[in-house]
Amino acid sequence: MSVLDQIKSTFQQQSKLTVLIILNVALFLTLNIASNIAHIYLTPYVALPLSGHEFIYKFWTIFTYMFTHEGLGHVAFNLLLLYFSGRLFYAILGEKRLVYVYIMSGVFGGALLLSLALLFPETFAGGYLLGASAAVMGIIMVMAIYTPNYPVFVFFIEMPFKYFALLVFVTSTVVDFAANTGGKIAHIGGALFGLLYGYSLKKGNDLFELSFLKSSKNKLKIVHKKDVYAGQRADNVDESYLNKLLEKISKSGYDSLSAKEKDDLYKLSQKK
Repeated sequence: MSVLDQIKSTFQQQSKLTVLIILNVALFLTLNIASNIAHIYLTPYVALPLSGHEFIYKFWTIFTYMFTHEGLGHVAFNLLLLYFSGRLFYAILGEKRLVYVYIMSGVFGGALLLSLALLFPETFAGGYLLGASAAVMGIIMVMAIYTPNYPVFVFFIEMPFKYFALLVFVTSTVVDFAANTGGKIAHIGGALFGLLYGYSLKKGNDLFELSFLKSSKNKLKIVHKKDVYAGQRADNVDESYLNKLLEKISKSGYDSLSAKEKDDLYKLSQKK
């Protein structure tokens, strides 16, 4: 399957990855049409202000900034990274976790920069934060921890995902740190959440399960012992099968899975 076929398939599935991409594109088009045609500048209402006083009156921007772009190159680069890393993420860990990590990484990145802006107001005075970079960086770092040896191709060179993640972080954050310092600080915040979530998940502790998004499933329920034992056996079988699929992906890549294995992987990821 070609790259274009894979992109088409993703959009036809109407996945949450598709929703994230569409939200970014829709807001990008809205801002540019409003600015260039209607001459209405909307960015200050959706970008994160680096001023405590202004943020109080625009508190929603801690969420909207991570869907906000003004430049074509900026949005294109972020969405390409989101697509390729997000596609692997939701195939293995599920769509709901993808949205959770995207939002939380973005919030961590924005909160880190806003905190520093409050401590050093002269440095960040009058600034705004916008872009999906911190959110995408978190997704990349989760996969770097969870599937570090998954093979990816960068300019026709094959490398493990962990090295790809390191390459992205260094080139987008470390190199020329003096340029767009605020944005790169946000990258660090997003990456830190991704690393935290990835390490926690690998140790068997899912931060997503502890969030309010899963609270509705934590209700008291009466079950018979035989149902518990049957459920435990089924869980063990599923976990064993999932580990085999992940090992195969780590060695040979996602496309080495058969159609049935890809379908099984997707179904198992939704149970997690």
